[in-house]
Amino acid sequence: MKGLLNKGVFLLVVGLLASCDYQKYNTIRQRDYRQGDKYVYGPGLDSPAVQTKRQYPARPELADRTNKIRQKLFSQGSQGN
Repeated sequence: MKGLLNKGVFLLVVGLLASCDYQKYNTIRQRDYRQGDKYVYGPGLDSPAVQTKRQYPARPELADRTNKIRQKLFSQGSQGN
């Protein structure tokens, strides 16, 4: 009897989830205003975007600062220092 009750509850839950629109609104329905923009999507379907090809000049003066930040964030002994 208990097995039949468990199966019935399971079927009821599956039926309720199947009958409603489960995750129906888990999508974004909006117009892509950059559709066809070669700067964002690149010239073809398999090509990288133009904006990923941009190279920025190296700034070696920031390397020391970056290393200090990494040391502070990821060092083993820094527990809120």
